[in-house]
Amino acid sequence: MRLADLGERSGVPLATVKYYLREGLLPPGQRVNATQAEYDESHLRRLRLVRAMIQVGRLPVATVREVLAHVDDESLGTSIRLGAALWALPHSAGGPEKETGPAAEPGQADPARAAADALVGELLAELGWDAAREIGGLSPAHRALVTALATLHRLGYEFTAADLLPYARTMEQAAEHDLDRMEQLPDIRARIEYAVAGAVLFEPVLLNLRRIAQAEQSSRRYGI
Repeated sequence: MRLADLGERSGVPLATVKYYLREGLLPPGQRVNATQAEYDESHLRRLRLVRAMIQVGRLPVATVREVLAHVDDESLGTSIRLGAALWALPHSAGGPEKETGPAAEPGQADPARAAADALVGELLAELGWDAAREIGGLSPAHRALVTALATLHRLGYEFTAADLLPYARTMEQAAEHDLDRMEQLPDIRARIEYAVAGAVLFEPVLLNLRRIAQAEQSSRRYGI
């Protein structure tokens, strides 16, 4: 399809499509002559993803560019490529550099964070998630989890590995389902694009399903 057709089918204004091309968010088309290029369904899929990340996910262009660079990096193995793309996305609880709890005195450890870090380590060991244990604090998700648990600890809400285990098992089942769905797609790039879309757009679905389920269970236990 021509560039104008790409914009029409995607619903994205032509000027915006050209901007995404200039910014490297959309791969160039197949050149047919000095002034024209052709685009295919992969460009349409990528364009829709970029639009969703920027408009719905509210991600800055620089972040989108970084994520997509990992999506397209064929020098990486599938797991590393997927992990790199997801690591480049914002994490809601932030890493340790974003933590807003009281700082430890110079030369002293933060006891809440130390306790949370140990708790996460114990949980991962109980789950048998060896890859996650090996990566540890290099993972933004790991750091965000420690930060959230440390903050809960400071507020007086104590958790044990046994408390967290049912949640983790549920997430393990969700992750298996995610990968089952990904593997129905035709190639690695499409699968990783799906994972990125899920992280940006589907995690709110999971969050709100949990909140609706909590309201339903509350109604059943305590009445309306």
